[in-house]
Amino acid sequence: MTNNDILKKLRVALQLRNDDIVDILKLVDFKVSASELGALFRNEEHPKYRECGDQVLRNFLNGLVIHMRGPKDNPKPKAKSFKEKNQVSNSKKKVHKKPFITNDKGEMVQYKAKSAKLNKKKNDQE
Repeated sequence: MTNNDILKKLRVALQLRNDDIVDILKLVDFKVSASELGALFRNEEHPKYRECGDQVLRNFLNGLVIHMRGPKDNPKPKAKSFKEKNQVSNSKKKVHKKPFITNDKGEMVQYKAKSAKLNKKKNDQE
């Protein structure tokens, strides 16, 4: 796999446009024009195709780290994980408590309405 292939796959996976890549490369003080990038993304048989050097890919990856995480001096706040985004706080959760009743002695006994109804239906069917 060539550097051009890696750069193409990252562009697609991260949904970046050429101007986004130019901005990412500017973060590490590496200047590349949009037309130079276009040459990197061309088909290998095209006459204007240009091989992506190690320096371009290295600077893109370093710029991508800064773009995603932020600079070391001023890091971006950590993004929430998938579990944290979908987790509902305890105060918002609906708690379904089973109802209780008291017996003759005043003790709390779990109410079994469903089983009582089922038993009644079984008795009716017999």
